[in-house]
Amino acid sequence: MPNDRSGPDGSGDAREEKIEVRRSARRRRTVTAYRDGDTMVVLIPATMTKAEERHWVAEMQKKLQRTESKRASPARASDEALLLRCTELSGRYLDGTAKPASVRWVPPMRTRWASCTPVNRTIRVSDRLRDVPPWVLDYVLVHELAHLRVADHNEEFWELVRRYPKTERAIGYLEGLSAAANLGIATTDEDTDDGDCSGD
Repeated sequence: MPNDRSGPDGSGDAREEKIEVRRSARRRRTVTAYRDGDTMVVLIPATMTKAEERHWVAEMQKKLQRTESKRASPARASDEALLLRCTELSGRYLDGTAKPASVRWVPPMRTRWASCTPVNRTIRVSDRLRDVPPWVLDYVLVHELAHLRVADHNEEFWELVRRYPKTERAIGYLEGLSAAANLGIATTDEDTDDGDCSGD
């Protein structure tokens, strides 16, 4: 059965994340949504107006985000749990070669999700990330772990980071989170003069 596939405004595009709306003549009232890779797929009745479509896309987006937040990473529990998760991620994606001396939660940073100081091998993670989905926190941790091997945001660095399969999806999530909360945290960033490397 043919489906109308478009974004919430009919364009197939969304500012904060990829959204695909599928209209079905079989559907009468129900609206459902799920994630397919980095795209949120929303299933709606074919008879819905564009205004109703926009309303339900926004509602399903909120519902999915709430569900994902409830499945937050166990690493949010403590600094020790955060360090343990870094050890697991380093072994899985960085050949176990990125070994931080310490990883800790810190109060929300103004312009960063996290930061790393390679000279003393320390990583700090913003409290803003305690309730994000586990795969988003994992991306940030892999990003910071990669800085223990490559300080700059160069091609070699991004090759390491992109070993984590949900990198692009996580970057999109963080861009949306920053925009929604008006945080102004950049997706990509430059190293600071004090030797710190900031994370997306």
